[in-house]
Amino acid sequence: MSKLVNPHGSKDLKPLLLEGDALVAEKTRAESLPKIKLSSRETGDLIMLGIGGFTPLEGFMSKADWQGVCDEMKMANGLFWPIPITKSVSVADAESIAEGSDIALVDGETGEVMGTMTVTEKYGIDKAHECTTVFKTTEEDHPGVQMVMAQGEINLAGPVKVFSQGEFPEKYKDVYMTPAETRALFESKGWSTIAAFQTRNPMHRSHEYLAKIAIEICDGVMVHSLLGKLKAGDIPAEVRQDAIGTLIEKYFVDNTVVQSGYPLDMRYAGPREALLHALFRQNYGCSHLIVGRDHAGVGDYYGPFDAHHIFDEIEKDALETLPLRIDWTFWCNECSSMASMKTCPHEAKDRVLVSGTKLRKALSEGEEVQDNFSRPEVLDILRAYYASLKDDEKVEVKLTGHSAK
Repeated sequence: MSKLVNPHGSKDLKPLLLEGDALVAEKTRAESLPKIKLSSRETGDLIMLGIGGFTPLEGFMSKADWQGVCDEMKMANGLFWPIPITKSVSVADAESIAEGSDIALVDGETGEVMGTMTVTEKYGIDKAHECTTVFKTTEEDHPGVQMVMAQGEINLAGPVKVFSQGEFPEKYKDVYMTPAETRALFESKGWSTIAAFQTRNPMHRSHEYLAKIAIEICDGVMVHSLLGKLKAGDIPAEVRQDAIGTLIEKYFVDNTVVQSGYPLDMRYAGPREALLHALFRQNYGCSHLIVGRDHAGVGDYYGPFDAHHIFDEIEKDALETLPLRIDWTFWCNECSSMASMKTCPHEAKDRVLVSGTKLRKALSEGEEVQDNFSRPEVLDILRAYYASLKDDEKVEVKLTGHSAK
């Protein structure tokens, strides 16, 4: 019997990815169905449905589910869920689709048919309400708000059948794993307690410190990087993976860290996204989620520890995966080491505050970066990336690098 946490809301993973004859037959059937495009975010969500990352969902949410998730972080059946998982279309497309009919879902960028969907409901939503409840703002400078406001006016609900994992298995074959694969790996290692470290950035010294704290407590850590789309100015996944892999190789004990990645786009929903991160890491087999300063935040939309506090606002049995809440971390010149607000007695002038934003800004502007900010081997990789950018790309990085931590 497995010693890992159960999948969310289920004893078993519920992947919706078809295989074998069933896949061949459904792909053939999809050729004759109306083709509806997916946004990048929706493609990532569909892949997560396919691989069981969103267990126990069977498809895109109904209006009752959307309303419940927005208002109470619960679906209509009472299942805890913190962020809506929805498929939107234009009014014109919605009018061409009858409830009860099937459609083919097509990646809007590659044209690949990703799956099929039985449309059980068509409904309009109050986008401002979704933004207010999920992102705590309706300001369109917020990248998550931008995504919601730009989506179609009508949502489609219904179960899906998934054909593909897109480019992720091939493009990121050294790190991309499904929940079934990570669970099998953890069990082969004899691990029962695993802390997930969520990142959309290369790991600097503060990140390294957080992971090492977790290793002291758990059997191991999974550094789980977002492989989907970010906002302009963020560092591409391939560069991040190289930097993270180098850090793990040089500065962590063997067999204490698993490097992996997942196919979602970033939503920048702060506290609510921290809950979603814990939920799907439960499906990946992780018992804990490391939650540091400004988890999944952007700009100044959330307090630095709002993502800590939100775990106290949900019911105790909502999630099996627990937050590993860690205070503000930094390099202290007086301590001559990494420390946190709980462990360092010295003054602010002695502390070097480390953040992805500061690191991106310094590198994009060619500034010197100290070893107590990031490891030299990591800096070499990042400097090479910034040196490869064209002048207009460097301007974009400088203009946007301040907006996400």
